[in-house]
Amino acid sequence: MTSDIIRTDLVALDADLGTSVESVITQLATLVHDAGRASNVEELARPAIEREAQAGTGVPGKVAIPHCRSAAVSEPTLAFARLSQAVDFAGPDGDAELVFLIAAPEGGGKAHLKILSKLARALVRQDFLDGLRTASSEEEIVALVSDVVNAEKKAPTSASSGPTEAASTNEASTSEASTSTAKALNIVAVTACPTGIAHTYMAADALSQTAEKRDDIKLTVETQGSSNNTPVAQSVIDAADAVIFATDVGVRDRERFAGKPVIESGVKRAINEPDVMLNEAVAAAQNPNSHKVSGSAASSSGTEDTASQLSWGKRIQQAVMTGVSYMVPFVAAGGLLLALGFLFGGADMANGWQAISTQYSLTNLPGHEVDVDGELLSFERSGLLLYIGAVLFATGQAAMGFIVSALSGYIAYALAGRPGIAPGFAGGAIAVTVGAGFLGGLVTGLLAGLIAMWIGSWKVPRWMNSLMPVMLIPLLTTLVVGLAMYFVLGAPLEALMTGLQNMLGSMSGSSAVVLGIVLGLMMCSDLGGPINKAAYLFGTAGLSTGDQASLEIMAAIMASGMVPPIALSIATIVRKNLFTPAEQENGKSSWLMGLAFVSEGAIPFAAADPFRVIPAMMAGGATTGALIMALGVGSHAPHGGIFVFFAIEPIWGYIVAILVGTLVAAVAVIALKQFWPNKTIQEAAAKDAREKSALAAA
Repeated sequence: MTSDIIRTDLVALDADLGTSVESVITQLATLVHDAGRASNVEELARPAIEREAQAGTGVPGKVAIPHCRSAAVSEPTLAFARLSQAVDFAGPDGDAELVFLIAAPEGGGKAHLKILSKLARALVRQDFLDGLRTASSEEEIVALVSDVVNAEKKAPTSASSGPTEAASTNEASTSEASTSTAKALNIVAVTACPTGIAHTYMAADALSQTAEKRDDIKLTVETQGSSNNTPVAQSVIDAADAVIFATDVGVRDRERFAGKPVIESGVKRAINEPDVMLNEAVAAAQNPNSHKVSGSAASSSGTEDTASQLSWGKRIQQAVMTGVSYMVPFVAAGGLLLALGFLFGGADMANGWQAISTQYSLTNLPGHEVDVDGELLSFERSGLLLYIGAVLFATGQAAMGFIVSALSGYIAYALAGRPGIAPGFAGGAIAVTVGAGFLGGLVTGLLAGLIAMWIGSWKVPRWMNSLMPVMLIPLLTTLVVGLAMYFVLGAPLEALMTGLQNMLGSMSGSSAVVLGIVLGLMMCSDLGGPINKAAYLFGTAGLSTGDQASLEIMAAIMASGMVPPIALSIATIVRKNLFTPAEQENGKSSWLMGLAFVSEGAIPFAAADPFRVIPAMMAGGATTGALIMALGVGSHAPHGGIFVFFAIEPIWGYIVAILVGTLVAAVAVIALKQFWPNKTIQEAAAKDAREKSALAAA
């Protein structure tokens, strides 16, 4: 049943829920919990707060729609508050006065999310918002919302009517002009947000309703959300004069739109400025030199670009980040297998792993002495352990051998879509062959992606269209990238990579400590963001070489990244009154994330109070990085934190460095919050203390 998706006990009218986003979300999550719809307040509030940190959920009308999917939620639920004290949810027209918490079960299915999407669509209707503001009772709010989420399909009666129910229930929806359709331009729009619940559908309806009022546009919208995924028919795309991508995530099957003029932005811009985006689409359709879709997989990152196109700097940054994210599984799997190989076969097994893994078997196990390339080498271990260690090491080496190709291939994919993958992988393999390493992989990935994108924009006969993405684009792009690497770029990139490796290998004493400080600062500056990922890429790139300098760099990076979540967990225990109730709950589990090297466990703290948290974490990370390098600690594993202790040597130095850095970070964040107090957090903590005292007195 959908009728009780909202009840009177899920409504708070003219309520003071605090002055911070975190406080409002936590109080609404408490309503859901008290109504028996969620098993745990913190488990529901946390993902909604984290989603808020990515991009504010404020929308036009002084409304906010924090939303999430959570395993703590038992059934789809709406909690509503009309605030007596407006709160900043980063809305376009000021602080939010009306707030809906949209809570969906983690595995709730498409039907549940379809119900929630109807509410998001209603929020662009002024009559609905007026009703929420003037309602005198909880029952009126429940009736208003229930009418929306239980509405049946019905055709729109006029261009000025509310959001069409066809648009509410079908991912691919069409808004036709009421007059002069013969002259109308065909525009196709794609909307998508990270969770696929609210902004996706609000953007679709904002564009649709605006288009309905115009006689120069026929709009078709494809919402790539969570409640359904019905793509626009290819025939509609082929007939389109222009395309709008209003997305915060990658457009699925972007190559369907290849060759069409395109306007790109984040999803919230379509909600805030639908008419402006439609005007830009009309202008693009009428301009033969406008930007064309090239099958690119790149998308808006969630930042609200005011220009109609993403800047080249932003697109390249996103492409590199995409390449790194796809490369990480190769690094993690390969690096951990290398570490396990050392655990089973011993450190000296690396001198003969290839011969041991290929010349022996389970029925023919090696002894302590093995013939390696005509030379008899003696190993510390023998038999099954030595053989298993060599096999694990060989498997890890195979996985690590793909990291440069994966980096290059998926950078190209992010720029040019599937046609860029083959030339990107080939370019990465060439980079390894000529000794250009991960620097070469970065260059070949960008080069392959840009060339494939350019070739994909060519005007070709219709009979050649089907050959372009599967044969001609990969063939021509691979040829150009290969020639460029062998004839021009390979030698200078190889020299640069060799110089970098030699510099790292020669670092000792104070210079190594400085490097550790820099790596620690990078790891803790944005806690999983581009700078953090750049440092991680730098460390993993040299891991397969096995030289001591590379192992120390990897240890410094991993140890520094462990510090923030552990330090903040300790700080919330030592001085809990300096943190909000939500942060105190996060602190109960963030230590475990830190031990596993999941730096993102500190993001909720940093998002809520960046000017105090981030500098303190950087101080702790720099301390840990410096100590790792000073003590000569090395790690054969690229991930796993303390749980890969067997791959770290000396382990005592690793633990000491983490403990000291954690202490520095915890003391620093407590001191900053104590002597430079955050009034919002103080008020939330004081209110929580008052409520607990009142409950205790009762």
